[in-house]
Amino acid sequence: MSHEKPQSRPDVDASAACSLSLTERTLTPEEAERVALMFHVLANPIRLRLFSAAASHKNGEACVCDIADACDAGVSLATVSHHLKKLKEVGLLTSERRGTWVFYRAEPSVLDVMGRMLSRSAQPGPA
Repeated sequence: MSHEKPQSRPDVDASAACSLSLTERTLTPEEAERVALMFHVLANPIRLRLFSAAASHKNGEACVCDIADACDAGVSLATVSHHLKKLKEVGLLTSERRGTWVFYRAEPSVLDVMGRMLSRSAQPGPA
């Protein structure tokens, strides 16, 4: 597993990519880099569970203590914090501090882009 530092948040423009589907056309090199980085971060099972916990929580946001509960008992809070940072770096999560608590939410525009990319186009392509 690579320990390279992810680049800063990718430039994900949901409005420009809203009709993009992998079945419609080949991604540009820049699009492929941005999308691959997001999926690379999500490929870690702990990160995927943390992301899912934030995305599926009531009101669309979750306190860090709620998210940490989604992990296995053997995962330390420092590890949870590290993985949440990685999810934020690529723009999959946003956070807001309220007093001593930090609340996380899945970035809706990124979810939309990822969902559209993985869905089939409404228009079948040429055979």
